[in-house]
Amino acid sequence: MQLSDALDGDNQSSGGGVWTNAPGQPNQPNQPTWPGGQPTNPAWPGGQPTNPAWPGGQPTNPAWPGGQPTNPAWPGGQPTNPAWPGGPTQPGPWGPSPGPTSGPGPAPPVAPQQSLAVPYNQILPQGVYDRLLITIAGTIKPNADKITVDMGTDRDLAFHFNPRFNEGGNKVIVRNSCISNRWGREERELQKFPFVRGQNFEIKILCTNTEFKVAVNNSHLLEFKHRLTNLRDIKRLNIYNDLTLSMVNMETVQ
Repeated sequence: MQLSDALDGDNQSSGGGVWTNAPGQPNQPNQPTWPGGQPTNPAWPGGQPTNPAWPGGQPTNPAWPGGQPTNPAWPGGQPTNPAWPGGPTQPGPWGPSPGPTSGPGPAPPVAPQQSLAVPYNQILPQGVYDRLLITIAGTIKPNADKITVDMGTDRDLAFHFNPRFNEGGNKVIVRNSCISNRWGREERELQKFPFVRGQNFEIKILCTNTEFKVAVNNSHLLEFKHRLTNLRDIKRLNIYNDLTLSMVNMETVQ
């Protein structure tokens, strides 16, 4: 799949997208307008490993290392301020989009003024799959310490995305997984930190057969290679910590 297929105003969704809105709000269109300024032809990797190692036999309530709660309740709500570990990543293949002279990048589109409860918990009935696009929009709290987006199974954490605004005086985005009660290698190397306290944000997470691709405020940010290869088991999306949430959208892109 080409990046231009996803970050392109002419992109069409293949249907089946689900908009999650606050009660009483109208549904959103299922054909998002992708802003410009992206590299024109990055190579989207593809192809699922032919012999994935399927995780199994994990305890239903793993003891999360690094200060995690011993019994995280995925279905009923994520703890509001768990102490997630931190640690480096490979920079992504797409170059950053040109942005204004001040601030980390182009301002995201203004999301519909709704209010979704945080912590936010969403079940993905079909799991994740190639060309699934998840869009998350909201506002960073003025005194934010961190925000978190997690995707996982009933037992494992497949993708932990954790921007931190002050870790020893530095701004970092920690990415990791926790499989069979063990945290994996942390990834945190990054060329830019796109989030600003008190400002709106938009996160787009595109799933491919090999990785999650993340763009923030219309600019590609990073990739995270799948460590759980049974993608259909990744059925839980959790968003929490220091943010207000206005929109969560899930759709399949062509």
